[in-house]
Amino acid sequence: MKLSKEEIERYSRQIVLRGVGGPGQNRLKAARVLAIGAGGLGSPALQYLAGAGVGTLGIVDDDVVSLSNLHRQVLHATANVGRKKVDSAAEAIARLNPHVDVVKIERRLDEANARALVADWDVVLDGSDNFAARYAVSDACFFEAKPLVTAAIGEYDGSLTTLKPYQNGPDGKPNPTYRCLFPEAPPPGTVPTCSQVGVLGALAGALGSLMALEAIREIVGGFGDDDRGLVGRLLMIDTRSMRFETLTYGWDETNPLNGAQAASLVNPR
Repeated sequence: MKLSKEEIERYSRQIVLRGVGGPGQNRLKAARVLAIGAGGLGSPALQYLAGAGVGTLGIVDDDVVSLSNLHRQVLHATANVGRKKVDSAAEAIARLNPHVDVVKIERRLDEANARALVADWDVVLDGSDNFAARYAVSDACFFEAKPLVTAAIGEYDGSLTTLKPYQNGPDGKPNPTYRCLFPEAPPPGTVPTCSQVGVLGALAGALGSLMALEAIREIVGGFGDDDRGLVGRLLMIDTRSMRFETLTYGWDETNPLNGAQAASLVNPR
């Protein structure tokens, strides 16, 4: 896929990076990335993926913009309050980069439709705000063999990891699944929502930007010999102490997806 002169100029500061170059920029142009949610995490992620020149961005969201979204959901503006988020996000992306195609998917992802939604994409970003969606999309990406970048935020804390459990790691064992990291969802009502405890807007920007970085890393094939992505690693950020920590986690042979005695949670299509 050939870059135009305008695109070469637009992405020139990225193309000169030794870990990207012309081949990497062409891979970005050919890539299809799906974002689950155009909210606090999806907004900055979509902005930076559009800026980076990802050729096609899909947006899954069935919500409308509300005034309380705007301190963190930076794709949307005051004039967009009451509009569908997929429409508002698509227009913002078009203003930022007209070379990017946007696919609007106005629906809520659930266990029944997750596999069909992720099947045609190269990389999936999960910025959903509930555990049911996180388990549904992570299971779907396992069965469809799609890289998944997933993040979560609350109050002043955030976390981020990348999942490729359909492949083996350097040790020959399968890469871990989301269920290796979080075997079970917490009981309903035990984790407060953003509307109950709040969330720092800039934290969403930081984590969403890092989601975009992980997706770009996956698309271009890594940034060089010392490249270390977040497969099997959980990045945790505490903005009160400005502490960034990385926890290494591994494959749990008892997990129900790719464990030693795995049985499919989702019936094959």
